[in-house]
Amino acid sequence: MDKNPHKGHRQRIKNRVIKEGIDSFEDHQILELLLFYCIPMKDTNTLAHQLIHDYGSLAGVFDADPQDLCIKTGVTENTGILLSLIPALARRYNQGKFRAKELLNSTSKAGDYATALFTGRLNEAFYVICLDNQNRVNHATLLHEGTINEAPVYPRLIVENALRHQAASIILAHNHPGGSLQPSQADVDVTKTIKLATEAISITVADHIIVAGERYYSFAENRLL
Repeated sequence: MDKNPHKGHRQRIKNRVIKEGIDSFEDHQILELLLFYCIPMKDTNTLAHQLIHDYGSLAGVFDADPQDLCIKTGVTENTGILLSLIPALARRYNQGKFRAKELLNSTSKAGDYATALFTGRLNEAFYVICLDNQNRVNHATLLHEGTINEAPVYPRLIVENALRHQAASIILAHNHPGGSLQPSQADVDVTKTIKLATEAISITVADHIIVAGERYYSFAENRLL
């Protein structure tokens, strides 16, 4: 009689995923499952616990630099890259839920669209969303990704981008990784500067949206435009 308690463990975990999904899984169990696919024929439970201990949370593991993962925990390059891909894959998945030429004719639609653009981003970043004359998306451009505290914005680049993508109007969007939705005075000032620059070429700034996690703040809704 085989008394190995680990025999069939991976298949039991996979069967549970198929039957229940992962909503009831602990963080280390989700990580253990993910590690199955880059570490064959080896117990990944201990490593999953170690990674969460070292980086503080499942999100902390996924946000870690892949080289740091390899150096600190001894995982292979394949493992480090796979784990670090998760936030970018989540962002691509969220963006993929929106159709080409998505109609952004309300604050809620624009807010949801902008929120998807920032999924998994740790640093402050700035997007310009170009709309046609029916408020459909022509193009969303990542104009700048800066440090965690700063995203310099260049009105000339925004004007060039709006013209290149034949925008009738634009929505500005940036994130606050620290979690605050309140616009800073710099946010208000740069919005005014960009608005003046685009009005000179008959392109309207329809909104400026600040994203923090799954929440957003609309300049238009709060009468700051």
